[in-house]
Order: sequence, then structure tokens, then C-alpha cells
Amino acid sequence: MTSGNLPRRKALSLIIGATALSAALLAGCSDKKPAAPAMGPMPVTVLEVQPQRVPSSIEVMAQTEGARETEVRARVGGILVKRLYQEGETVKAGQPLFQIDRSTYEIALADAKAKAEQASREMHRLKGLIEAKAISQREYDDTVSANAIAQAALHQAELNLSWTTVTAPVAGTTGRATKSEGSLISIGADSLLTSIYQSNPIWVSFSLGDSDLAKLPNGRVTATNVSGVELIQGNGTVYPKPGKLNFLASNIDTTLGTQQLRAEFENRDNQLLPGQFVRIRLLTGERDGVFLVPQSAVVQTEQGPILMLVGEGDKVAPRPVQAGEWYGKDWVILGGLKAGDKVIIDNLIKLRPGAPVAPHPPAAPAAPGAPAAESAAKPAAKG
Repeated sequence: MTSGNLPRRKALSLIIGATALSAALLAGCSDKKPAAPAMGPMPVTVLEVQPQRVPSSIEVMAQTEGARETEVRARVGGILVKRLYQEGETVKAGQPLFQIDRSTYEIALADAKAKAEQASREMHRLKGLIEAKAISQREYDDTVSANAIAQAALHQAELNLSWTTVTAPVAGTTGRATKSEGSLISIGADSLLTSIYQSNPIWVSFSLGDSDLAKLPNGRVTATNVSGVELIQGNGTVYPKPGKLNFLASNIDTTLGTQQLRAEFENRDNQLLPGQFVRIRLLTGERDGVFLVPQSAVVQTEQGPILMLVGEGDKVAPRPVQAGEWYGKDWVILGGLKAGDKVIIDNLIKLRPGAPVAPHPPAAPAAPGAPAAESAAKPAAKG
């Protein structure tokens, strides 16, 4: 080994040592994770409530029914030869619905007509004889009675023949036919052919329980404490025509503990069909000094409904409240709030009592046709 190689080796050792030290320092720094930033207050939307006056109401389940449901029955027996209507269509009073075989009744009518004509001729022949006192009064009276019986039998035969065409007794919507062509129709329990439902006006039957009646003065429904009746359809919309009560039971059903009621609604366009399940809202006056909050803001607990408020220091403060009925998309709060309270209406699942929040008012709804946000208004310009 020459003496000239020694300085070069020493320099190389220094470089390797410095590199190792730098790597160790970097490794030590990488073992320390950066501290997580502190979580700020939860942003929440708040609604500053004020007392309002809202209509008071009672809302219950109900079911529609035809104002008149008429059974269509055959008055004479025979073979059903034809159905003359389309099931489910609207028919007029007197419109033919079924045809029963006429042949037997045509023969019976011809026989009755011949006998009636014979009895009439016999009565007129004896009339001249009684005037001439050629026969006894009893003989003539028997002839008059026989003629009356024959004429009655003729009229009955005419009716029987006309009844082979079964017509609609009232106007309305037809139901399903219970007999098909070729069936033997007999008089009695087996004579039902179909039913007709009058759906204008349409009736809606419902009942009120003890808890509903307790909301009314003296716990009773009267003409003075019900100012209106509304029908809520299955999709949640209010039926455009107002209704009125047309039946009010005078007793309480001892089995169910309810009072039966019925309302009537105009239904010219057949928007409502018999048998639908709907909701009835009885308007019972107005409530003053109550508060409206979104239904989603009310938290149901074992102790009752509560609202999350923004309390002192912008911290979450749960508040038990007394909830009434729903009013549209809001819940009527009867007690537990005061004017100016700030009710939290979103992020409820993430909140804890005493947690800090960053409240902000609800966003104003965008005006129709408003331009989009500036950040997304224009694409980046191309060079």
C-alpha cells in the first residue's frame, strides 16, 4: 500500500460516516407522526323559532265507500245468455246489464194474452144477458172476476218478460259480474248478478278514539267544534274539495271504545274510488302561541320528545318539549320552547350534550332560473 492512498481512504470514510448519520437523523424524524389538528365546533343549521298561530286538527285513518252501493239481482229465473256491459264501467239508470233467456216467458205471455182475451169476450157477452135478465147476477159476477184474474195474469206475464232484461236500478260504477253466460239463474239468494257503486259524492268512514276525543271541548264532536273536514290521499297531498260530516254516531262502540263518523266529498271526476285507505283531518279551530319545527328536528326518546338547542357558549343543550300534531312538514310544539330559541335541525346524530357547535341560519332557497355558483359557472380557458 502506498502512502498516497491513505488520504483518499480517509476522505472516503468520512463521506460514508456523514451519509449514515444523515440517514439516521432522517429515520428518527420519520418515526414521529405529525399531531392531528384539533377538531373545531360542529357546523349546524339552526332555526330561531317564534310563536305562531296555526289551525288545530285531528288526523285519523279512514276508508272510502260508495255513497250508495246497490245490488243488481234477477227478478226471474232462467239461463243467462248475455252480459251487456263492461265490468267496471260507469252506467246510467235503466241501462241493460244482463239478458236472461226470453223464450219461456214469451210463451207464457202468449198464453196469458189468449186467456185474457177470452175472459174479456165472455164478460162482454154476458153483460147483455144480465141486462136482459137472462142470467143470474151471480153468474155474471163470476165472469167479471174471471176476467179480472186473466188481465192480472197477463200483466204479470208482461212484467216477467220485461224482467228477463236486467237493467241498472241506479247510475254508478259497475262491479264484477258474479255470473257468466250459460249460468242458471234462480230467484232468491242466488239471484245476485253484480253491484253498482255511486261514487259521487263519495263517503269516507272513520272513528275517533278516547285520545282523539279528549282534544275536543267536552270530549265530543259537534257542529260547532269542527270547522272543516279535509281528506289526505295516499301520496300525502290534500284532496282539493272540502268535505262535510254527514253521520255522527250517538254512542260509543263498547268493543273498540271509538265513536263512528262519516264524511262526504264531491267526486265528479272519480278521483277517489270506493275501498281506498286515506286519512281524514278534522279542523277543530286554531292554536295560538305554538311553535313549528321540522319533523326531522324532533328526537323521540323513552322520556318523550326532545329538541337540540344552541345554548350558552354555542353548546348543545337538549330540551324536553310537548309535541302536538303534525302540520304539513312541521311538528306543532305546544310547550317547552320560548321565543328566540335556536333549534338545531340537522346533524343531530353527531351531536352530544355540551358539545360546541358553529350555528348558521338555513340557506335561502335558490330563485328559479338563478345562475349556477361562480366556481362552476365557466370552464377553464384554453390557451
